[in-house]
Amino acid sequence: MYLILLQYIRPVAAVEHYLDAHNAFLETQVRAGRFILTGRRKPKTGSIIICRASSRREVEAILAEDPMDKFQLAVYDIIEFEPNTFELAGISS
Repeated sequence: MYLILLQYIRPVAAVEHYLDAHNAFLETQVRAGRFILTGRRKPKTGSIIICRASSRREVEAILAEDPMDKFQLAVYDIIEFEPNTFELAGISS
């Protein structure tokens, strides 16, 4: 699994113009089972994503479809991890 820290690199006003497209991208990935959790960072500087993928290369290919990447509005810190214990929406390890 991967923790993705998305950090805006443009002013929030520029980012907000693409939020609907970004949210549609997120929803598509959630429905496909790739993104387990998504959420905004506080303060509003980016977002956090938990991603299920077989490799970092797959994660990078997925993120290349994000409008935040396509329009150079954000950068991503991709951290691979192996979950040991968790409880999320009624699912436990």
